[in-house]
Order: sequence, then structure tokens, then C-alpha cells
Amino acid sequence: MSRFWYQAVNATGETEEGEIEAAAEAAAVARLQDAGYVPIRIRAAGGSKRGTRRSRSTALQFRLSRRGIGAGDIANFTRELATMLGAGLPLDHSLQTLTEVSDNDKLKEITATIYEKVRGGETFSSALGSLDGVFSDLYIQMVKAGEAGGALDSTLARLADHLARSKKLRESVISALTYPLVLVAVAGISIVVLLSFVIPQFSQMFEDMGTALPLPTRIVIGVSEWLRHYWWTIPLAIVLIAMVFRRWRAVPANRVRWDRWMLRQPLVGDFMVKIDLARFTHTLGVTLGNGVPLLQAMEIAARGMQNRALGAVVTDAAEQVQQGRTLASALEQNEQLPKLAIKMIRVGEESGQLEKMLLQLADMYDQETQLAVQRLLSLLEPVLIVGLGVLIAGIIMSVLVAVLGMNQLVF
Repeated sequence: MSRFWYQAVNATGETEEGEIEAAAEAAAVARLQDAGYVPIRIRAAGGSKRGTRRSRSTALQFRLSRRGIGAGDIANFTRELATMLGAGLPLDHSLQTLTEVSDNDKLKEITATIYEKVRGGETFSSALGSLDGVFSDLYIQMVKAGEAGGALDSTLARLADHLARSKKLRESVISALTYPLVLVAVAGISIVVLLSFVIPQFSQMFEDMGTALPLPTRIVIGVSEWLRHYWWTIPLAIVLIAMVFRRWRAVPANRVRWDRWMLRQPLVGDFMVKIDLARFTHTLGVTLGNGVPLLQAMEIAARGMQNRALGAVVTDAAEQVQQGRTLASALEQNEQLPKLAIKMIRVGEESGQLEKMLLQLADMYDQETQLAVQRLLSLLEPVLIVGLGVLIAGIIMSVLVAVLGMNQLVF
């Protein structure tokens, strides 16, 4: 038996904290529910409460807004609110409880603002919409549909699942790309050290000898001298190029051109299609299952896609759906979308199970995204290793050739 710390709402609506013995976390939750409590948080006893909260957020975590609220914070807030609403607590009481127990100051402030607006007579969805940039359009529209259908608790539970799934997919992609980035960084540092500190030692020796150097050696020495005296131009050039590119890409037409060009690239284009299709199908399936109309759901899903060219395809398809076409026939006009996905959507429409089919597609493309990442890395890693190795070896060989040439002259 293990001990678990819990935070729960009792039958009178008050928040209590304590410890309970159980074989596992799920068993502890069941014991609390059997005793008439609504569990809010539970963890192994003896750990730091703040440390547990901090562990949910990493340096690579996506930021939802300038307020500094992370995706994990929003998902936890949604899950806890859904749990309390499902247990029969009123919305305002649930929000007040979450405000009191939150150990994230910024989330506490946001929850308190929502609570005050709801107490003042606003709907939950309108209160969320007033917090610019904190909650996405998908979140607000699904809450609005849940309010209209009288199923806010189940709606929030679906939203929590959606947010957790999106966060997991994003983190898996980031973690997969970490090794190649570290590899490039280490190789780059090695090259800088060679050119800045090692090569100058040999260049002084070559000058003292006064012999003609091979062309590769002269190139390496020239790059070394330029790096020693004008190294500051590299970060300056990177910053300037990044600023110019960012401003150019900020123009909607240029962003679409860039994203369309990326889709045409081998391996990368296929990966981008799969990851955005997984995001699109899951968002559309969740919103449709929550009562959001198809056209509005497509608009929300299109805004959530990272590739603007694919988003434009969905937007164009929404216009065709508005004119009376089916979703599958509207999407099949674009050759960039896989035929299998369109066929499955058509089957879902004809069988009246579009929502279920979309969620199955999302799961399928989630798995294919993972496979695409693995295939991309299986090709990228050896290319990087060989390419960087050849570059470093070329620098070393250019020096060795000159040294061997000098030895021949001596003897």
C-alpha cells in the first residue's frame, strides 16, 4: 500500500487536503469518490507540491499567449473543471474552488477573472472570449456548443483529452528533433574552435617558412583569419536574415507561397501533410461531436493548421460545402491530400459516422507522423554525421597536406 496526497471537494462544497492509503493512484481516486469527495488533485505523498506543478512544464513547452500560461496548465484547468462539473457542482462554485487551490499565480488570476465575469451574468464562453489570446477559437466554440446542449462537463472532458493529445504529439516531434540539433550544435562548435584557435597556430608556422601553400590550405587559413577578425558578422547576418524573412513571411500571400513550396520538398512535405492532417481531422471530429456546425468546425480546424497552404485548401473546401457539395468531394479537388483520407471521409459521410471516422483518421495519422519522423531522422542523422565529418576532416587534411609538403622540402 502507498500513501497519496489529495485535494478534493467534500459534500458541503469545501476544499479539503489530506493523505490516503491505496494500492495505486486510481484506487485512491475511487476511495475518495466512494466517500463522497470530488478529487481535484492527487499525487504520491512526500513530494513537493510546487515541484509537481513545475514538472508539467518544460523549456520546450509551447506558450499559448503572452500571459505565460502553458498548454499543460490549460489542459489541467479544463480537466479539473470538468471533474467538478460532472460531480454536480455549479460552474461558479467550481471556478471559485479552482481559484482557491491553484498554485500558478497567472492561472489563478485568469480563473478569478472568469469567475467574476460568470458571477456578473456573462456566459462561460463569453468570459473565455474576453481573455484575448489565452483560449483558442476551438476552445471557445466547443464551450459555447456545450453550453447550448447542456453538456458542459462532457465537453470540457473532450477538450482536455484534445489538449493533452495535441501537447503529446508536439512534444514527441520536438524530442525527436533534439538529437540532430544537438549534433549540429556540437559540430559547429568544433569547427569554430578549429578555425579560431588551432588553425592560427599553423598559419603562423606557414608564414615563417615562407613556402607556397596548397589552395585548400589557403582557403582554410583565409576563413580562419576572417572568422577571428569579423566573427561578429555571422550573428549579425543571421539576425538580419531572420528579421527580413520573418517580415516577408508575415505577408499572408508570401506565407502561403512558402508553405506551398515546403509541401513540394521530399520527405519534409509528406511529414507536414501528415502532421497537419492529424491536427485537422481530430479538431474537426471533436468539434462536430460537440455540436458545432460543419462550416464553423471547418473554419476552426483550418485556423489550427500550421501550414497555411493546407489551411487554404480547407477554407476553399468550406466554401464548396456551403454551396452544397459534400466534404469529401470538396477536399478531393486538391492533389496534396492523400486519397485514403478522402475515401475514409466519404465513407463516414455516407454512413452517418463522420465524427467517428475523422477521429480514427486522426489516430492513424498520429501513428504515421511518428513513423515519418523516424524515417526522416533515419536519413537525416547519417547525412549530418557524414557531412559534418567530411567538413571537419577536410579542414584537418588541408593543414596536414601543407605540413607534409613542408617536410618534403626540408628533407
